[in-house]
Amino acid sequence: MANKTLIIVESPTKAKTISKFLGTDFTIKSSYGHIRDLPKNNRKAIDIAEGFIPHYEISKGKEKIVSEIGELAKKADKVLLATDPDREGEAIAWHIKEACGLKNPKRIIFHEITENAIKEAINSPRDIDENLRKAQEARRVLDRLVGYDLSGLIWKKVRYGLSAGRVQSPALRIIMEKEREIRAFVPENYWVLTGKFETEKKDTIILTCEKEPTDERETNQILEIGRSNAWRITEIKQSETTRSPRAPFTTSTLQQTASSRLGYSPSRTMSIAQKLYEQGLITYMRTDSMTISKEALPIIHSEIEKIYGKEYLEPREYKTKSKSAQEAHEAIRPTKIGKKIAGSSDDQVKLYKLIWERTISSQMADAKIFKTKVSANIAEKELIPNFSVIGSITAFPGWLAADKEAQGEEIQIPKLAEGEALKLLNLDSQDKQTEPPGRYTEAGLVKELEKREIGRPSTYASIIKTINDRGYVTKEGKTLHPTDTGEVVSDFLEKYFAQYISDSFTAEMENKLDAIADGKERYEEMLKDFYGPFSKDVKSKDKIEKITNLGEADPDIKCPVCGGRMVIKLSKNGKFLSCANFPKCAGARKMDGAIMEGPKETGEICPECKTGKLVEREGRFGKFISCNNYPKCKFIKKSPEEEAKAKTGVKCPKCSDGEIVERRGRFGPFYSCSNYPKCDFAMNSKPTGKICELCKSLMMEGTKTIPERCSNKLCANHNPHKLDK
Repeated sequence: MANKTLIIVESPTKAKTISKFLGTDFTIKSSYGHIRDLPKNNRKAIDIAEGFIPHYEISKGKEKIVSEIGELAKKADKVLLATDPDREGEAIAWHIKEACGLKNPKRIIFHEITENAIKEAINSPRDIDENLRKAQEARRVLDRLVGYDLSGLIWKKVRYGLSAGRVQSPALRIIMEKEREIRAFVPENYWVLTGKFETEKKDTIILTCEKEPTDERETNQILEIGRSNAWRITEIKQSETTRSPRAPFTTSTLQQTASSRLGYSPSRTMSIAQKLYEQGLITYMRTDSMTISKEALPIIHSEIEKIYGKEYLEPREYKTKSKSAQEAHEAIRPTKIGKKIAGSSDDQVKLYKLIWERTISSQMADAKIFKTKVSANIAEKELIPNFSVIGSITAFPGWLAADKEAQGEEIQIPKLAEGEALKLLNLDSQDKQTEPPGRYTEAGLVKELEKREIGRPSTYASIIKTINDRGYVTKEGKTLHPTDTGEVVSDFLEKYFAQYISDSFTAEMENKLDAIADGKERYEEMLKDFYGPFSKDVKSKDKIEKITNLGEADPDIKCPVCGGRMVIKLSKNGKFLSCANFPKCAGARKMDGAIMEGPKETGEICPECKTGKLVEREGRFGKFISCNNYPKCKFIKKSPEEEAKAKTGVKCPKCSDGEIVERRGRFGPFYSCSNYPKCDFAMNSKPTGKICELCKSLMMEGTKTIPERCSNKLCANHNPHKLDK
């Protein structure tokens, strides 16, 4: 009788993929993720006095799986734990062993789900790495202790329901620091001067003044001199520059690129990447490493020669910058380089394409860019700054042939000669103001967290998701804006717990967790050294007064009920002005001074539960109508006033019956047909009402530099700045 081997993984998709490579002697069983966790009640969760011993409970609904794994293990000759190759995977493997009562199971690891990788792993089993799983346990316990103690204090001193965390709070602080920079910024005026000229060969060329004056008199002087004199080409400078390819993807760079190019949030990117990995299409997606395996490199080089030619190949080695690169042994790459398109959904296909292009381009030759700078001035003598333009032409695309999205816009310049006369057609100025620093995008925040060594590749997505879910930030377009609630929480923590949410402290704690994983630091000692002083600091803040108000309102703004003074307070929807005599007087205003009214009955019965009455309320995004039986009944709709605001007056191009209206989704505002769900037409930006001349799709609002563009991403007019002028 053949030996039976039970292999346990976390995901049914992973189990299905692995089963394709193994025979009937193997049973593949999924645990469907974590099977145990700390209980919600913190008193039961961790025994601090006995050395920070965590008490785990079987996760709700996982009892049957635990029983099934236990029964299968009894019938097997060998049990192999094949969870993911990182700390969390090691912890899941240990939990499965403990919860299911497995006797002497072995651990196997692989960084790609391919036949060779699986069979090689089966032939190289090892014991569970106690240091690695202890490091993950320390992280879990540490996060629980910090979260519970700080959140409990914030509930008492600020407002019930708020929370803080070991890594989420430093991330929120970083966003708030940027917000304060923006608020403190004082804009300055400056002028951009542009001249349109005609060459001797009747070509048109646009030149921009190299100086941007901050004085209107100087601007007018340049315009006056420029308009009253003849112009000539004073200098033509030509140079060749090179652009090197980017390194293969790490977790961080994949999240950043997917955010900027595809508009995916870090958590969405990681979810898609997980599915690609479990289908055996890419290597493991949680990694700090930029290395590509020696086995994969020759295949990549051969593919480059086949698709692009020998002159495009330039073998390269990338050195990992991160000191803590230990989450995996290889960068993120396709497992089958010859497969250019893969994935079972549109999202997966797009992300796979991004990974394939980055992997291939990382082993390609530099791109060669030919640059030409043309400078001009008045013909008499140089009384004004030079006007110039820089043209660029790709002489040899190199790696840009594989990663076309990385290629900048080419600027063609007509053939000119030094000393050549130019005919001035018009010379104009545009007054502008300097702009404050930009807010973080999700990609920018991931980059900043990595730079400051806050968190690890596996935690970036959850950090951003947490501060978003808590209502501490909102995503407007691509940028993250702190909410009033986020600001109040961050201010409180910065005032009373600055040490614990500082960059240096957070990075130091990550290094200590790494040291536990390496066996250089002990779990109990590390937690004891931290928690003793921390718990004392939290207890010492018990005496501070509760923050009942956030300051005085403008003295000119009076209570709409009693005429008394008003103070700033915080509700779950943000800041508002409350009568200082509350609760004797319930007068309230919005921050802009408008009167806040309590819920008003509309006189209608709730169409959903049939027993409740509909009431009009005010929320973060304006007025809405809901059932007074909330939370038992969750019926909700916009008020007539808000519905009118959401209308665009543009007919739906798909059903021709509905109207395009503004809606709000998980990722911010978007526009769709009023007949949804019967009609599923949707677009990202507000329609302008115009029709695209090229494809007849709706035109939509763009950016400052591209005010209007086609809503059809496949249309050339979606990027009108790239159309031939």
